[in-house]
Amino acid sequence: MARKESAAETANPGRLKQIALTYKMTRRADKKIGPVLAAVGIVTLGVFLAIGFLIGHPIYVGIFGLLIALLAMAIVFGRRAERAAFGQMEGQPGAAAAVLDNVGRGWTTTPAVAMNRNQDVVHRAVGKAGIVLVAEGNPNRLKTLLAAEKKRMARIVADVPVHDIIVGTGEDQVDLKKLRTTMLKYPRVLTGPQVTATNDRLRALGDLMSNMPLPKGPMPKGMRMPRGGRMR
Repeated sequence: MARKESAAETANPGRLKQIALTYKMTRRADKKIGPVLAAVGIVTLGVFLAIGFLIGHPIYVGIFGLLIALLAMAIVFGRRAERAAFGQMEGQPGAAAAVLDNVGRGWTTTPAVAMNRNQDVVHRAVGKAGIVLVAEGNPNRLKTLLAAEKKRMARIVADVPVHDIIVGTGEDQVDLKKLRTTMLKYPRVLTGPQVTATNDRLRALGDLMSNMPLPKGPMPKGMRMPRGGRMR
């Protein structure tokens, strides 16, 4: 019993610290986050209090309203924090790889399976929708990079559907914050064993970053490829 209480006491400060850190990071990009959250909480609570007085139960309805106000604040905070995070990542090399790491269960992500000297890069994700090649960089150069990667894979996974996405804000491109949603909309055509078999075959091809450490999240802008790495 004492151990459970100790674990709970340790976990709570950790969660509060994480929330505080997220708020600070969000506030750097979204200066209005504080007033917006306060307004959401006050307005929501005010509405429920008004209803409570009208029906003659201000305390009970007020308590319920407080819970709803906290929930509304949490939802708004989560959405604005997510928007701020994507805003900070957008345009940075490797940002798409960070999003792919959080697509969800059932997806296997391999960052930087192809890259050129201009740091245009292609990442690969494999799931029940097939293979998704996610590219970021100059759209004109990426078309050549994607075509080369598809040709390379076609030798061993010709029977698996391949989708390609260019991350960006231009025509026929997918915004970074919509990348996960776009991937999850693809129809599921492979079974679990087929996904495993596809991953095994693709591992035989190797990838650009297999022999060098890759930091999590966006790649440093000054990063240079090692000699001997596969460039396109």
